[in-house]
Amino acid sequence: MLDLAPETRRRRIGLTPMIDVVFLLLVFFMLAARFGTTDAIPVTLTAGGTADYQGPPRLVTVLTDSIRVNGIEVSNPVNALSPLMTQDSDIIILRPSEDASVQHLLDAMTTLRAAGWSNLVVLE
Repeated sequence: MLDLAPETRRRRIGLTPMIDVVFLLLVFFMLAARFGTTDAIPVTLTAGGTADYQGPPRLVTVLTDSIRVNGIEVSNPVNALSPLMTQDSDIIILRPSEDASVQHLLDAMTTLRAAGWSNLVVLE
């Protein structure tokens, strides 16, 4: 009689490690994905080129605690710039100070855009 090896039962493949890997990949891609785009504010940065600037100076300096228009501290830049603007498309130059945050600059830009002036140039 032939003596065959005893029949061994096949072990089932464990799915737990595979499920763990799938969940880790899912978490990784969820954290790495961008869920939405942030709102972008169009800004023109001067690059040393020439600009078609006409009219009186309209320099708005953004400080941490105040705003200056042409070197004079003002409480409302819209009132100070209104007499200097001939058209809504006139260029307004924004210069943030070194200690001013980006939020201060964005607040000033929002104020000027609310007045209808959209041609804002930011000095670096």
